[in-house]
Amino acid sequence: MSPQIHRRTFLTTAAALTVAAAAPTARAATAPRVSTAFTLPGDRAYPEGIALDPRTGDAYVGSYTTGAVYRAARGRRAAEVFLPAGADGRTTANGLKADRAGRLWVTDSTTGVGVYDLRTRALIARLDVPGDAPRFVNDLAVAPDGTAYLTDSTRAVVYRVTPADLARGGRGTLTPAYDLSGVKDPQAPDAFTLNGIVVEPTGRTLFVVDMTGGDLYRVDTATGAVRRVALRGGDLTHGDGLELAHGTLWAAHNTVNTISRWRLSADGTSARLERRLTDPALQIPTTLVRDRGRLLVVRSQFDKGGPMGPGVPETPFTVARVEGI
Repeated sequence: MSPQIHRRTFLTTAAALTVAAAAPTARAATAPRVSTAFTLPGDRAYPEGIALDPRTGDAYVGSYTTGAVYRAARGRRAAEVFLPAGADGRTTANGLKADRAGRLWVTDSTTGVGVYDLRTRALIARLDVPGDAPRFVNDLAVAPDGTAYLTDSTRAVVYRVTPADLARGGRGTLTPAYDLSGVKDPQAPDAFTLNGIVVEPTGRTLFVVDMTGGDLYRVDTATGAVRRVALRGGDLTHGDGLELAHGTLWAAHNTVNTISRWRLSADGTSARLERRLTDPALQIPTTLVRDRGRLLVVRSQFDKGGPMGPGVPETPFTVARVEGI
């Protein structure tokens, strides 16, 4: 998620379900179906991030407005509070990731990231961006070796937290590992740019979306080399959370209520749009995660009394299940 959506006019003319195959080579599929996977407690949840525990399949969802984190056990239709609002000074809960070591990573846009023990709920470490300059720590991805990468939407940088950094515990600092500001097209000084991030299975390559420019960037984690991915058939404007599996990339496009599916080339230098789903039932999707062949999509409802403006949200807040894309 990014405050960029505050500044963009919300498209209220979205028609009923729209599905488009980007090219004749797109995979055949049945019409996508949007339903409710589970509900969230409270009338001010305004969820933003989601993570799946790779060991149990439990889902964790963060609240952008309160910093609370909810857990929906696999198969359950209702989530419960896992970390209460304001715990450990956390005011927002944006990006979430659960790793194979039993830890939950939770970004706080105004400060940095907290890492929790999923069994005890104890805070293991907290790493913050030093200084008082503007920052917006947004999304994150965790590589197979345990290294975490985090985007900053204001500074257009990616932070890196290594297992050695995490092993120190306590409080630490986030320092930029990769700076994309010199590679992106020029944008307004107050533009919010980098958002969703994923890492491919070897851990050698990151893919990062620029939600304002609509571009996708490929980052070599060893050399730091950054290049723009050639997008064929569309772009990633309003691109928020990303998901990557077996060379297929999914993106949530928040204010336009859209999910897109892309096929990456073998070397990750190009991506071809295979399918787009636009449906107001997605309710401003901020991110998504793949679960047993389906997508779990966060319905933020930011346009209904949340960070996008006045209104009354539909309650309970929910996470959607999307099949067929």
